[in-house]
Order: sequence, then C-alpha cells, then structure tokens
Amino acid sequence: MTKYINQILQGNTVEVLKQIPSDSVDLGVTSPPYNKGEKNKGWLVKNVKYNSVQDCVKEDVYQQNQIEVLNELYRIIKPGGSFFYNHKTRWDKGEMFHPIMWLTQTSWTVRQEIIWDRMIAANIRGWRFWQVDERIYWLYKPIDKNKIGKELQSKHSLLTSVWRFPPERNNPHPAPFPLELPTRIITSILNDEAGVVIDPYCGSGTTLVAAKLLQKDYIGIDISEDYISFAKERLQNCQSEKKKVEEELQKHFVEKTFKERKLNKENTGKFKNYKETSQFIHKKERSEALSLFDFAGL
Repeated sequence: MTKYINQILQGNTVEVLKQIPSDSVDLGVTSPPYNKGEKNKGWLVKNVKYNSVQDCVKEDVYQQNQIEVLNELYRIIKPGGSFFYNHKTRWDKGEMFHPIMWLTQTSWTVRQEIIWDRMIAANIRGWRFWQVDERIYWLYKPIDKNKIGKELQSKHSLLTSVWRFPPERNNPHPAPFPLELPTRIITSILNDEAGVVIDPYCGSGTTLVAAKLLQKDYIGIDISEDYISFAKERLQNCQSEKKKVEEELQKHFVEKTFKERKLNKENTGKFKNYKETSQFIHKKERSEALSLFDFAGL
C-alpha cells in the first residue's frame, strides 16, 4: 500500500483501482466525466473535451462503467469510510439521466444527496429552467450492516445540504470543481485525524491539493499525462492556494453545540410551550381568515 501513498497513478481508472488493497483508504472525492456527449452541438458542450478520453459513449456502457468503478472503490474504502461522488442530472433528446439510476445498483449506501449550487448555468437555452445545480452524493460503507454511521460534528453539519460556490476558474481542466468542495468534505469527515484520500478521476489535482493542505495523504488516478503533470506542479506549489482552504475552514464554526445548549437548558429550537404556541397559531389563522372575509365584503 505504501507505494501508492501520495502518488498520482496513470491509467484506466478501473484497472488501477484493482491494484489497490481492500479496506485501505479512508475517504474519497471525485467528479467523473459526465458523458455529456461532446459530439453534440452547443457553445459550451463542444468545448468540454477531456485530454486522452472521449466523453461520449452509449449511456448504458457509461453507467455500467461507473457501477464498476464505484464497486471497486467500495472494496478499497475502509468499513465506516465514505466516498463523495459529484455528478449532474443530464438530458439527451428529452430523456433525463439521473445519477441515482446507477448509484442504487452499487454496493454503497447512499447516505445523503447534497445540492451544489454552482451559481452559473452550463446551458443557457430555454428548453428548461437554467440548470445551475449539480449533485454530490455522500456514499457510505457500513460497519456490520449499520447504515447510520458516525454523527458529524455540529460545526460541519450546520453547513447544510446546499453548498454554494462557483466552479474553479483559470484551470486547464474542462470541468474542475473548486478547492473549497473537497476541503469541506475532507475536514468534515476526517477532522484532525490522519487518513488517506483518493480521487480516481483526479484531473488537475484539486482533491489532492486539498488533502495535502489539510495534512492528509492522498492517491490520485488519471489517464491523461498532461493533467497528471499539471496536478504534480500544482501540488508542489500548493501553498499558494492555502488561503482558499483557510477561508473554507473558517466556516466550520459553532459557538455551542445542540448537546451543550440542552445541558445548559438553553434554546434548542423547540417551542417552550406547545399549548400557548398552538393557541397563538389558531388565533392568527382565525384573524387572517376574518380579514379575507372583510376583503371580500362578506
């Protein structure tokens, strides 16, 4: 296992994953090629072309490949470990392809669906409302069939299930996610603990940079020699990106946890007096109803 640590491995994702020992990695983060269909016309899609790989195969072939990749990742992630899978909902000729279609066919437990608000639309035609969101699936490997798992610390869970930040800019990769995204995941799951983080489609190395700046070990996989070269250079100069990581870490803060407020008999978000609250609500509803009658002249 040591030979893979803090390395970027070149090759086909499935074949490289098969070389990594079982139950050896703590956490994973990735965003695979989406099979957007680079053959299709469009001002944006035609420019989303990956180096060394085509992003247009038959949909059933694509989904089966993703199932195989995810099951290999399940094998190598430790029990109790997690994998975060960033994808988007796609349409082709009016048919929707949702990532849950193949995620539920894998060995993983889908622990949560997170919405990434990218704040920018990839498609600005009017066939649908402009799509600015992508999905991030928190996949979990249970211990002894316990699908609930360990509870997040309050300072992480308060960040909610909607994450709002724009995509990375000034990056040679066609579809990079921002450094804040893997930073949020790694620090929320591993906290101050040591661990190995894997990205099986590491591209320009964003996940690896986040892991290194958070003092975690990493494993990257990519088929493109050019992207690997760029990622290695980025890792060598990662201190220049430290500010983004620090800004994200500042968001992971809470003055008092729910447990601490409860112990101190402070406000925990519950109504103090249900009867009084219920009476207030009914009174308010009755008042609003009477106002409507007055407005209607009844």
